[in-house]
Amino acid sequence: MIFPLAGYETITPTVNLILALIIGIGFGFALERGGLGNAKKLIDQFLLKDLTVFKVMFTAIITAMTGLFILSSLNLVNLDLVQPSDSYLLPQFVGGLLLGVGFVVAGYCPGTTVVGMACGKIDALYSFIGLFVGAVIFSLIFDWLEGLYHATHLDNGQLTEILNLDYSTLVFIVISLALAGFMLAEKLESANE
Repeated sequence: MIFPLAGYETITPTVNLILALIIGIGFGFALERGGLGNAKKLIDQFLLKDLTVFKVMFTAIITAMTGLFILSSLNLVNLDLVQPSDSYLLPQFVGGLLLGVGFVVAGYCPGTTVVGMACGKIDALYSFIGLFVGAVIFSLIFDWLEGLYHATHLDNGQLTEILNLDYSTLVFIVISLALAGFMLAEKLESANE
């Protein structure tokens, strides 16, 4: 096994953070080149006029998933060292709703807010200020929300174990769903031109 490098202490935590920064900048660049630093394009996602966001994000998911599957099959990645975050259904549902409302109101999600700011968009700056204020408010009222924050904990956040599937079957299902989603997205975009 070779990867993840940090899991085998092949690299220092500092180098790990530097690599994360470089990858993050690259991802932000790719988002901007894909037009995802544009609030209108992001809002058109919800109006079913332009589903670029869906296509880009699902492409990223299946690329990463397939890459991890291949590298794991070649014994280059130890998936046991890739630990998912714990899942808490109710707070994640509530958080998803809040994120969705903020996305529609602001025209940006947290990642595209940073991309928009990097491109000099003033509306993205206001969105970032809103994100920051929201984070401060959340930290100030966390004691009041702690019961919700820890509600409905799932013992295992790995989809393979929740669905009782092996990784290759899950990869096949997700890729099939993505392809069906891409075809549906094309039809919806065509119908809303």
